[in-house]
Amino acid sequence: MCGIIAAIARKNVVNVLKEGIIRLEYRGYDSSGLAIINKKNKILRFRAKGKVKNLIKIIKNKSLSGHIGMAHTRWATHGKALVKNAHPHISSNVAIVHNGIIENYKKIKTYLQEQGYIFLSNTDTEVIAHLIHFTQKIYNKKSLFNIIQIITKKLEGNYSMVIMDSNDSKVLLAVRSGSPLLVGKGEMGNYISSDQLAFSNIARNLIYLKENDIALLTHNNVTIFDKNGILQNRKEIESEIKNKSVHKGKFKHYTAKEIYEQPVSIKNTILNRFIKNETVYFSELDVKAEKIFSQTEHIQIIACGTSYHAGLVSKYWFESLAMIACDVEVASEFCYKKILVRKNSLLLIISQSGETADNLNALKISKNLGYLGSLTICNSKSSSLVYESDFSLFTCAGIEIGVASTKAFTTQLTVLLMLVAKFIHLKSKNFKLEKKIINLLNILPNRIEEILKHKKSVYSLAKKIFDKKNIIFLGKGEQYPIAMEGALKIKEISYIHAEGYPIGELKHGPLALIDSNVPIIIIAPNNNLLEKIKLNIEEIHSRGGLIYILSDPFAKFNKNRNIIRLPYIEHLISPIFYAIPLQLLAYYTALIKGENIDQPRNLAKSVTVE
Repeated sequence: MCGIIAAIARKNVVNVLKEGIIRLEYRGYDSSGLAIINKKNKILRFRAKGKVKNLIKIIKNKSLSGHIGMAHTRWATHGKALVKNAHPHISSNVAIVHNGIIENYKKIKTYLQEQGYIFLSNTDTEVIAHLIHFTQKIYNKKSLFNIIQIITKKLEGNYSMVIMDSNDSKVLLAVRSGSPLLVGKGEMGNYISSDQLAFSNIARNLIYLKENDIALLTHNNVTIFDKNGILQNRKEIESEIKNKSVHKGKFKHYTAKEIYEQPVSIKNTILNRFIKNETVYFSELDVKAEKIFSQTEHIQIIACGTSYHAGLVSKYWFESLAMIACDVEVASEFCYKKILVRKNSLLLIISQSGETADNLNALKISKNLGYLGSLTICNSKSSSLVYESDFSLFTCAGIEIGVASTKAFTTQLTVLLMLVAKFIHLKSKNFKLEKKIINLLNILPNRIEEILKHKKSVYSLAKKIFDKKNIIFLGKGEQYPIAMEGALKIKEISYIHAEGYPIGELKHGPLALIDSNVPIIIIAPNNNLLEKIKLNIEEIHSRGGLIYILSDPFAKFNKNRNIIRLPYIEHLISPIFYAIPLQLLAYYTALIKGENIDQPRNLAKSVTVE
């Protein structure tokens, strides 16, 4: 969602800020802004609606120079996507950028208006800027650090923010509450951002701030305190990002690059996780985790979006292979319902970023509900979810810049299937089945490489559906969540209304939507459910439905069916396999339509607000 990059250095920071917000574009935004303090200790601010290129155009011919500054990409929450609502926000000598939501901003705003403050935006962030300035007037001898300690006690909600003061331009201050912030230490200065990608080219040493940390940055020093002003010693780590991962290479879009990276991502995910190709081994887990797994009789999965679909697939695996009952819920719903915890239940949270607000709220709520423990599957080792969970397993997808998740999804499924094998080992001790899963995961990257060679047939299908208003995706068994994921991908990047259904549910309502103008895309591998699927296909055909079937070379269908023949895939890993052509279909459909594939409208990569 919103992106922050700020810098204080021995050199002009304008280019650092410009490059930083360009790198933050993938997070999703609707406006952007930049501010510096110049040599005359004056705040210079520039803002623009729409793409970052609009902001760059505004400042392109201006001779800007400053050793301290901040920039921000905004995803609207309070106030429309207008220039006046773009960050940074200023109150006299104070400039601020902010991620999150101030829940009591209206009350504070009313009070500040009574004190004579005039608000120029509709945002909650401007409230913070004026509150800082107002508090400085009351305590005029206190430092900016002390002022921030005072005002944060008055704020309710999430207020991760960076503040600079033209009266003290040798200090940059940052506060983490809710949304992630991290410090980057470079040779020429120090930096703060919501995403390490923003400064990965200039700062390789990182410090992730913990909840309620206050960081004080100068050009040559970083000091971190807790909210009570007690000095903290936070661990410094080296950035995992390789510069080549932030470039598209031979691809036109990051989304395409990431689709084609999946064989390597899955290889990286299973690397060093099998002992003699017979036993699953997770180096992240200790003896305590295995003891909890051995006691587990039920798994409660919490996730959002694409990760929710991964959880739904794994429900089939946990129940049919590991014989463990499993329920899957959307995090935003889990947080606001009466929760009944089953006996010996393990909480499993799936997240690409590890910073999704709904997931974090669900984890917080679950702490005192009696779960055996909490396990997170995540692509970010330094995320809030990983920090707050009892145990974590990591996907090794690498950085994913396209908003529509692709390789993060398939690596989640890969880790989930390995986790199922782990439970099989500990619970039922069906070592033959565990070994079978391992063997299939070992061949999966090659199977995906094979299916990526079938892009022409998928592109041909995209040409047939790109101008449609509605599309229906159908699956059965563990392919039903894949149908849902295919529909989500079409919605996300091609802006075509699409829905995923269990194919057997058509006759209970959705069949009314069938006509010759609605493409019906059916996932029909040659498994024990195929004959049932064929009956449903005939129901659709008899009503004039426009049918397209994704299947393998061995499945037989009636003549005059539109069949996209894909390589053979073993049943256990088929959900991961069939996700790939649906990703390609969404990509090619959006490409033909000329949409902004990597940065679809209204969406954000990491959803850090409720």
